[in-house]
Amino acid sequence: MLKIIPLGGLGEIGLNMMVFEYGDTLFIVDCGLMFPEDYMLGVDYVIPDMSYIQANRSKVAAVVLTHAHEDHIGALPFLLRIVNVPVFGTPFTLGVVRNKLEEHGLAPAARLHEIKAGGRIKLGEFELEFIRVRHSVVDGVGLAIETPLGVIIHTGDFKISHNNTDGMATDVNRFAMYGDKGTLALLSDSTNVEKEGYTISAEQIGASLARVTEGRKGRIIIALFASNITRIQQIVNIARARRKKIVFNGRSIEVAVRLAKELGHIDIPPDMALDIDDIGYYPDDEIILVTTGSQGEPMSVLARMAAGTHKHIKIRKEDTVILSSKFIPGNERAIAGIINRLYRQGADVIYEKISDIHVSGHGFREELKLMINLTKPRFFMPVHGEYRHLTLHSRLAQEIGIPPERVLLAENGQVVVFNRQGGRLQERIATGRVLIDGKGIGDVGRSVLKERRNLSEHGLVVVIMALDEDTGTIVYGPEMFSRGFVFELETGHLLDDAVCVVLEVVEDVSPETPNRADKIRAKLKRVLKQYFFFTIARRPVILPIIIEV
Repeated sequence: MLKIIPLGGLGEIGLNMMVFEYGDTLFIVDCGLMFPEDYMLGVDYVIPDMSYIQANRSKVAAVVLTHAHEDHIGALPFLLRIVNVPVFGTPFTLGVVRNKLEEHGLAPAARLHEIKAGGRIKLGEFELEFIRVRHSVVDGVGLAIETPLGVIIHTGDFKISHNNTDGMATDVNRFAMYGDKGTLALLSDSTNVEKEGYTISAEQIGASLARVTEGRKGRIIIALFASNITRIQQIVNIARARRKKIVFNGRSIEVAVRLAKELGHIDIPPDMALDIDDIGYYPDDEIILVTTGSQGEPMSVLARMAAGTHKHIKIRKEDTVILSSKFIPGNERAIAGIINRLYRQGADVIYEKISDIHVSGHGFREELKLMINLTKPRFFMPVHGEYRHLTLHSRLAQEIGIPPERVLLAENGQVVVFNRQGGRLQERIATGRVLIDGKGIGDVGRSVLKERRNLSEHGLVVVIMALDEDTGTIVYGPEMFSRGFVFELETGHLLDDAVCVVLEVVEDVSPETPNRADKIRAKLKRVLKQYFFFTIARRPVILPIIIEV
């Protein structure tokens, strides 16, 4: 029996992690993270619940990576702390992974194995082929997974482009070969199923970038995803044609460019690239600066430029800032804030909503149809998308001939089972999200988030007092202060009156009462919440600190 178990990435964008299991062998495809949603206050990022992996450690043969985006590799350091198994990926993907593992102190023990597109590996009863796919990062692959029951095609993140100038076009012939031989099931990227037609070509984006940068008098600053090496090469080509210098600023983009150069994915003339320290020696109209921060990240290079805190770059009136990336949902407010600050400093800002300067790395509907027609699967399973994307992709598959009973619309934790009779959805396993806050892993849950939300919305009131252990009388306090609740100079009477409420609570609890201090704490929380809501319609967090001496 073959099992496919999504641990993340179905019903959401991010957290991509999928288990393939047959007999005593299990391997994992991708291990990604997701950035926190608005209500996850203080959380750095989110990773999948790996309890199933923990429970089946002895079966895990390997991790196989499709490409180098954070939503596919970001949680790998946490997985390797559970099972230190071989990790297979293409050279660029593993180059990015290697840097990440070094940051976590895991690189020396990691077992990384480079596999180029077209390469094959054997894992127990499974045999895998890496198939080249085009995406918004170089060296992306899909997988043909040969099992005793048939071939499973996992597309990875893909789009279909027939232009192969960079050698990164999706290998449609290889997918078609498996379709001709017979594909048991297709697991296909659903991200852009809502968009009709085909994605625009990278060449169109290059032409658009050339057009919007033509004739600019000041510096040109372009923010994008560090992994988008194809876009960076287009910018380099523009700089070369116009005899400009190029500067890369931002740790992630510097690492990505260095790695891409080592692997031959990018060509930068040695006399063109400048160090950021040397930028002042050249006229503004000779400079193109490529940086990070297109998503409004608060500590990014672009954010520091917008805030006026960048060590080397102060935005001037003739500067042009280009955000060459899609606005990821949830980041719109932060991005808008940076755009506004850049405008206030006099820069001209160009972004996706006003110019065609970005193309998605995920195929549109016609490309998704083509993938189904190429692979000719008996069963279809949509992956990588929110639930509406998965639903619409399921309908699309049915429109082009997949019978409804062979469309497997699964969610995270849903076990998809194949046997000689076919495929079906089975019971769910426990899965979910684990929140990472600093060095804490999973120690922030719903109750903590609720407290943080209450603190952010209503503030904190602290009550401090000391009680005589023998007599029960107050020997210190009650002293009260607040944070994020009210402006005490304006409403000091509110806390003064609240002191009277505290005294009444203490008097109501007899000195002979067992565990008196605990009972006073509990009653203070209830009574003070009622008092503040009645007087000012707010519900601050109440923190009573009572010491018995």
